[in-house]
Amino acid sequence: MPASGLYRAFVSLELALGVATFVGLRLIRAPYGRYARGGWGPTIPARLGWLLMESPAALVFAIVYVLGDHRADPVPLVLLAGWELHYLYRAFVYPWRLRGGTRMPVSVASMAVVFNLLNASINARWVSQAGRYPLGWLADPRFLAGAVLFGVGLALNLSADRTLRRLRGPGESGYKVPRGGAYRWVSCPNYLGEIVEWSGWALATWALPGVAFAVYTAANLVPRALDHHDWYRQRFVDYPPTRRALIPYVL
Repeated sequence: MPASGLYRAFVSLELALGVATFVGLRLIRAPYGRYARGGWGPTIPARLGWLLMESPAALVFAIVYVLGDHRADPVPLVLLAGWELHYLYRAFVYPWRLRGGTRMPVSVASMAVVFNLLNASINARWVSQAGRYPLGWLADPRFLAGAVLFGVGLALNLSADRTLRRLRGPGESGYKVPRGGAYRWVSCPNYLGEIVEWSGWALATWALPGVAFAVYTAANLVPRALDHHDWYRQRFVDYPPTRRALIPYVL
């Protein structure tokens, strides 16, 4: 079934949300993590917040995917595996590796849930229904380049998460300057990894829903990376002066 007008409207909505998110986050720091503050309503434990935010991306994608006519085709199955690899980790592994008793506003988690419902639905719908991926797509340069970017981004993301987890010893709290790995060059290699990863997804799927997700990812994470970089520089007088926020030697 070709993409309907309603489907295209949802994809356009995600692109518009990317623009709005970028503008909003340049004006207001999202109130969770190191920027947690009052005035945003009731809060929940950060572990629960991450689970509630990210699990719809894994579960809804799988549900919508299995409803598609191409659900058993090889290329959609490969794309499904890549998506689920990321989100099963992000929803069901990452939250339980967080240290400390931080909390998150319910309002922030709720906005993320809404986005993930939209994003997972439009991408899964394309992959298993509206898109057309013959077996030869697995050898197409666009898919191969996208798969490499996806893998590199995921590896960078996981490595950065591991470095952050190891900063605090048992019973320790507070923040330290992360060092080693990609932190030698940028303050937020975890965010850079996600942007690279979903840019790879956009290339591998060669579809507007994938582009919409990549655009939104950058719109969400670039402002936060800039905020983190400024925060580090203000808090630590010995912060490496040559380290950039997100892109080595550039940004």
